Amino acid sequence: MNHNVSDTNTKQLHTRIYLIRHGESEWNAAGDLYCGRTDVALSNEGVTQAKSAGDFLSSIAFDRAYASPLVRAHHTAQHILGERDLPIQLDERIYEGDFGEWEGRSKAEFIKEDPDSWNNWMENPWETRAGRTGENAREMYERASAFFKDIGEKHPGETVLVVAHNNTIRFFLAGILGMPFSNYRRIFQDNTGINVLDIEREDILIRSLNMNAHLKK
Repeated sequence: MNHNVSDTNTKQLHTRIYLIRHGESEWNAAGDLYCGRTDVALSNEGVTQAKSAGDFLSSIAFDRAYASPLVRAHHTAQHILGERDLPIQLDERIYEGDFGEWEGRSKAEFIKEDPDSWNNWMENPWETRAGRTGENAREMYERASAFFKDIGEKHPGETVLVVAHNNTIRFFLAGILGMPFSNYRRIFQDNTGINVLDIEREDILIRSLNMNAHLKK
C-alpha cells in the first residue's frame, strides 16, 4: 500500500484514519485471558509489536492522535508515534467492551462454567450483555460510531492515528459493513493490526484491513 497520499483532492475531502488494535497485553500472553475494561499493561512482545508498527508507519505525517485511556492502548500509541511531538488525546468512547464476569478468564474456562451465556452472546451480541453484567454490542458500536463521527467532523482533510481494542474495532467495522453482529468474530484483528479508513461526511470507506506486515509470523 502507498502510504503517501498524493491526491490533493482526496486529502481535502477525506479524514484518513489509521485504526490500530493495541499491542499484546500481559493477559493476552497469559492464555489469552479476556481483558475488557481491566487495565492490563503491554507485554514485552506487545511493546515490540507497537514499536514495529511505529517503524512501519514512520512515513505517515499524523495530524492528530487518539487512544483509549486503557494503558495498553495509550502506551501502544506512544510507541507508534515515537519521537513525533504530537499529543495523544484519550477518549473513553473507544474503550474495550466491558466483559463483565468474563474478565480475567479464558474463553474455555467461562464457557465450561456457563455455556448458555456464551451461546446467547454469540447468537445475539446486539442485545446480550457480555459476561452477564457487561456491555452489549449495541453499546460498543454506538459509542465507537459517535467517536468516529466526531473525528470526521473535527478533522476534515487530516490524517489521524486511533489506537483502540479488538472487540470495539470489530463491532464498529461489522456495523459499517452492514454485517450481522453475530458474525463479528469473522473480522480478525492482530495485536497492532492496522486498518485504514477514509471518512467523508456520513460515508466511511475501508481501504485496508488488519495490515500486519510488520509482525513476526
